[in-house]
Amino acid sequence: MSDPRGCVSLGKIFSVFAVIGATSFGGGIVAYLRRALVEKEKWLDEDSFMAALEISQTLPGLNSTNMSVIVGRKLRGAAGALVAVLGMVLPGAVAVTALGFAYVALRHDPKVAVILTGVAAAAVGLLLQVTLKIGWRQLVQPRDLAFVAVVFVLVGIFHVSLVVTLVTVAPLAIWINRPREEDKAG
Repeated sequence: MSDPRGCVSLGKIFSVFAVIGATSFGGGIVAYLRRALVEKEKWLDEDSFMAALEISQTLPGLNSTNMSVIVGRKLRGAAGALVAVLGMVLPGAVAVTALGFAYVALRHDPKVAVILTGVAAAAVGLLLQVTLKIGWRQLVQPRDLAFVAVVFVLVGIFHVSLVVTLVTVAPLAIWINRPREEDKAG
């Protein structure tokens, strides 16, 4: 893949991230990012996208905002990072502000509670779709599925704190998946 740095206008970076920020909901944003950055714009290949996503998930803050900084910087340096972040967050900030005012005015209406319940159900579906689409490669190995099952049981069934679960399970997962000498020789 050729280096796209300098070839993409700041306006294009802003508009791509603004569309993502305006049209993506909940956990489904990773799928929107992948579609826009890998499939449509071809700014990243699949491996670069996964690497940027992994870095985004390890940094504090929102994954989507972190991803916009990484991609914007790759494309146009600091200015690209800034306009990518603005494009990503401005649509949501405007929408949340407007919805906040609407909620204050309509919060006692029973129809609002029904709508919010429907939105919550849709968000769960989006998260499942993203998990299956983006993570399918990681979910085919039995040991990876075992870690998914352990985390699900600890957090979902026994309600163990996510922090406690990560501190307990992550070192074991890292140790089991560490590079081995035979992997390096091949």
